[in-house]
Amino acid sequence: MALSLTEAAKLSNDVVLAGVIETIVKESPVLERVPFIEMVGNALTYNRENAMASAAWFTVGDTWTESTPTFTQVQSTLTTLGGDADVDQYLEKTRSNVQDLAAVVLELKAKAIAHEFEDKFVYGDGTSNTITGLHNLIGAGTQQVNQGSGTTPAALSLKNLDAMIDLIRPGKPDFLVCSRRTRRGISAYARALTSPVQFQPDELGRRMMYYDGVPLITSDFLVDTETIASGRFSAKTAGASSSIFAVKAGEGLLAGLTNGGVSVVDIGELETKDAYRYRVRWYVALALFSALAIARIDGISSGDVVA
Repeated sequence: MALSLTEAAKLSNDVVLAGVIETIVKESPVLERVPFIEMVGNALTYNRENAMASAAWFTVGDTWTESTPTFTQVQSTLTTLGGDADVDQYLEKTRSNVQDLAAVVLELKAKAIAHEFEDKFVYGDGTSNTITGLHNLIGAGTQQVNQGSGTTPAALSLKNLDAMIDLIRPGKPDFLVCSRRTRRGISAYARALTSPVQFQPDELGRRMMYYDGVPLITSDFLVDTETIASGRFSAKTAGASSSIFAVKAGEGLLAGLTNGGVSVVDIGELETKDAYRYRVRWYVALALFSALAIARIDGISSGDVVA
């Protein structure tokens, strides 16, 4: 069963752990919306559908022919994201009357974990123990629309944005992810004309942008310096373009994988310095169960959004 980190925080009886999870979620709009599947072991193997089985029309006496779908077997392996947080014992003894120093240090470590996850959620390539992010999950597949031409980006076209959203099956995506620059461009278009862009409060009362009824969230780790080559994304830096992703999240779609969730380990007093150490760790991976659950439009320049 897939469970969001927000719900996981509610189930924790450990105040420190609940605070760490809440900080991670607060720092990442992506982690508010991507559910995680609790798994046993360190890897999950699943079948991703390539082609559907066919059907035909028959009359009496016809010979029926068999048709089966085809699949690709995919494996997602957990990797470890985390870090140690040391609390100086002198400072904790002398200054914790102002605030709980350990809580502050753990909050900063949780923030770093959230930021690192969100960066690799977009750009992770599966090397150096990272997860495989959206750009590389799409790769050279068909789930993409290029806004630019060759190596040159172009202003976002809402027609192409609609075409990208239509690549998601079944139904609409659960959310779109873009950079702040791209969101500003869409917002400016909405102010100038009647458009499919709406602004409504979300479940927490925050102002949320919706495009054709789909929430549009920003990621501070989706950059505006991407490079395109041969009509598709090629690198995170050295260019002037950006991307928008459409994501349908959940079991059988795009989901996170974890074993034990986020944990805070009390390492204890250190031998080499007057400090106390906590370790925040998370065994985590991303699993794309359906290739139709994510799509991308890349090559977006800083130009004014057009219809």
